Amino acid sequence: MLGFLIRLLPFWVREPLLIAVGSVLGVRIMYLAVHDHDRVAAGLGVVFLVFTAIRVHVVIRALRARRSPGPAAARDGTTVDAAAQGQAPAQVGAGTRPRPGPGRPEKEHNAWGQAVAAVAVFGALAAALWLAPRFVPSGDNTPQPASCSDGAHEKLPKAYKDTPRPVTGEELCKALNRPDLAELLGTPGETATTVSSSNNTAPLTDGKVAQPEAEVTFDTYTVNVSATYNKLTTDQYVKLMKFGDEQDIKTLELLGRPAVLFSDHTMKLEINLESGGSGGPVEQGPLARTLSMALDRKDRGGYCDITVWSTSGVLPNDSALLDIAEKVLARIPERPVR
Repeated sequence: MLGFLIRLLPFWVREPLLIAVGSVLGVRIMYLAVHDHDRVAAGLGVVFLVFTAIRVHVVIRALRARRSPGPAAARDGTTVDAAAQGQAPAQVGAGTRPRPGPGRPEKEHNAWGQAVAAVAVFGALAAALWLAPRFVPSGDNTPQPASCSDGAHEKLPKAYKDTPRPVTGEELCKALNRPDLAELLGTPGETATTVSSSNNTAPLTDGKVAQPEAEVTFDTYTVNVSATYNKLTTDQYVKLMKFGDEQDIKTLELLGRPAVLFSDHTMKLEINLESGGSGGPVEQGPLARTLSMALDRKDRGGYCDITVWSTSGVLPNDSALLDIAEKVLARIPERPVR
């Protein structure tokens, strides 16, 4: 259909149009082919340039035919047979205007003006197509960071209704999944690959203690944040650590609340999909660093945990963990007086 419409155009509009489109597309495709080292695109670009060269040759021949003496040139750039011209009526009747002779050519219907207008219009379109990639950002090659899912319609467990002002997993996720989180971890330029959140309850509590959590995974580190709304104070928590396997315990104060830094190993569980999804024994995983902070300044019970680990076992400095905690845990409201 498009080819039929192009053939209906006058010669001095059609040919400059094809030359403009062919040259722009040919040069653009050749540029992309050289930039991307694509042989197929290079071949396609050569086809467009050869097609354009042929059209330029046709236009040059038509211009020479117009300027050279001899048979009259037709509007489509071809010459009219002299014998056919001789068969034209030579008599001029009364009231009839005489036909123009050899020294008096017909009016050209402003062919050059049409050609210039066509080239100008398609030149502007070609320039817009050429410059568009520079001003419109491309999202094809740039990985987008993972975002928190919308859990607005998720039904919360009964423990959340019985707890005054608890945060949800979605709120923790939005607080943790910061644009500068990778920079705070000391790995600027990394993008979050996985983000998740849940509205769980603490284990061994019969579903009576709310424990929302969120987790953000990068190529280097994984960060987990949780809030536990039980009656365990930070002071009691520290005493329990001394009986466990926690290492490098440091007590401190953060945002006016008692806090503690400690290290512990994660658990490693492998699932073999080839054997029907059966899992192997639970093994000791890489070391993780955790900052635990009370839910209120007077430490009346409950705490927030921020844990960082990596598959390589390398951990960021404690200063990075403290910087994250100051920005993330500050968005968790203090536990109200019961």
